[in-house]
Amino acid sequence: MNTLRFRRVALVVSAAAVLPLALTACGDDSSKDKASDASSTMAASSPADDGGSSDQDAGDAMAMDKPFGAACSAVPKDGAASFDGMAQNPVATAASNNPVLSTLMAAVKKAGLVDTLNNAQNITVFAPTNDAFAKIPKADLDKVLNDKATLTKILTYHVVGQRLTPTQLGNGSFDTLEKGKLTTSGSGENYTVNESSKVVCGNVSTSNATVYIVDTVLMPK
Repeated sequence: MNTLRFRRVALVVSAAAVLPLALTACGDDSSKDKASDASSTMAASSPADDGGSSDQDAGDAMAMDKPFGAACSAVPKDGAASFDGMAQNPVATAASNNPVLSTLMAAVKKAGLVDTLNNAQNITVFAPTNDAFAKIPKADLDKVLNDKATLTKILTYHVVGQRLTPTQLGNGSFDTLEKGKLTTSGSGENYTVNESSKVVCGNVSTSNATVYIVDTVLMPK
């Protein structure tokens, strides 16, 4: 009888000892789950990926892909001379469809540079408008147009052997096909080439080039 009582007491004592351990174990699992849930919540709400900035940067990049400048309004909205139309053709062909570049294209044809420009890959052309050529005294312009070597030198000075983005124009110095250098400066939608020629319609795409239409003919040193 005493032995039976002793066994019952031993069982009760053992159960009392085991129960806190079991409760502690359950409490640890719950804490881990809560910690895991909290970590997940923090990760989901963390601003580390800065999604807003990424979206803004993407928007800025998209804006920089578009033509800009006051003279862009003179470009036709559709047809071969429009921005979409120019993007389908190589640069000399695209420019020949644009009425504000007719004097430039007459000079390019006189110099025999149409195929050179059309066959080049990933170039930038600083294209003077008709008004830019009109700034040159007629006698001087006629003399240049009838001197193929000088004309070629001037026209190839307007071509850089890489596609330039507006950002690169901010403060740049670039080698030209004429083997000289030209410099650019500015920001936003206001850029100057060689400190004198203003970009009036920039970042115009053709199939093989980026075009910046300028208001003054560039002269190599």
